[in-house]
Amino acid sequence: MAEMTYSQAINEALREEMRRDKNVYILGEDVGAFGGCFGVTTGLIDEFGPERVLDSPISETAIMGSAVGAAVAGLRPVPEIMFDDFLGVCMDEVVNQTAKMRYMFGGKAKVPLTLRMACGAGVGAAAQHSQCLEAWLCHTPGLVVIMPSTAADAKGLLKTAIRDDNPVMFLEHKLLYGAGGEVPEGEYTIPIGKADIKREGKDVTILAYSMMLHKALAAAETLALDGIDAEVIDPRTLIPFDKETLYKSIEKTGRLVIVHEAVKQGGFGGEIAAMVAEECFDSLDAPIKRVAAPFTPIPFASGLESAYIPDEAKIIDAVKSVLG
Repeated sequence: MAEMTYSQAINEALREEMRRDKNVYILGEDVGAFGGCFGVTTGLIDEFGPERVLDSPISETAIMGSAVGAAVAGLRPVPEIMFDDFLGVCMDEVVNQTAKMRYMFGGKAKVPLTLRMACGAGVGAAAQHSQCLEAWLCHTPGLVVIMPSTAADAKGLLKTAIRDDNPVMFLEHKLLYGAGGEVPEGEYTIPIGKADIKREGKDVTILAYSMMLHKALAAAETLALDGIDAEVIDPRTLIPFDKETLYKSIEKTGRLVIVHEAVKQGGFGGEIAAMVAEECFDSLDAPIKRVAAPFTPIPFASGLESAYIPDEAKIIDAVKSVLG
């Protein structure tokens, strides 16, 4: 195992896949000499040159439009959109072209495209640069949606995503870029659609992803001091979703708390809760609880932003409420 940051793990995955397959290339704003807005693509242009690490115009429409065309033509583009907040600028390319093209051509067209983008609050970037918009993407048939929480998962899942023949939306939380962790050395991948039990327990299931996974794990350690044994599951992939792992956990614990940073209204946690209510209701001993952000734009002021983001205390309160 090697110790590296989340950002370094993504950089290594990109480097390895570009070495492995000459059809893989990167494009986006400032991804070349500057190394990306968050430094994730640092050094790649030195090895692969400007033909495979393309600095694009400041146009999300151009980035996604060219990437879709290149993917259908046989390349494996890895476009970067700096912030997932900017999805709205290229939503037609993502939702009406990328997601639907394979279906509308009867499977004759493939779109092996991996769209990387940063998400999440906590850096004082205000309402237009801090959102978690995975629910937008999960609502669109044809897209794979991945939100890795650790450096190891980020590397293994990104390599798998780049090799996949379907369009993959790969969301990276800004606060995780500097987070360190152990990453397996050598060639390894992680299958898409397989959740990971990050902490085993018997009293309650906490499902959390991206930055919220770490807050859920911290909450679980605090709960353990009160004799509450929480199982923490990271779905890693939202679409397709690993229902089997979650249902087995609920059969054991009888209780479920869902945690995500996105606003609660219309959030993907509501979809997970509906799945469980429809297919696993008899295993529940208490109502499902969701911990999520309030239905409001993300504040710029640090105190208000901190109050907006779900924290360990809110997770602990939700767990104790389902335990009665």
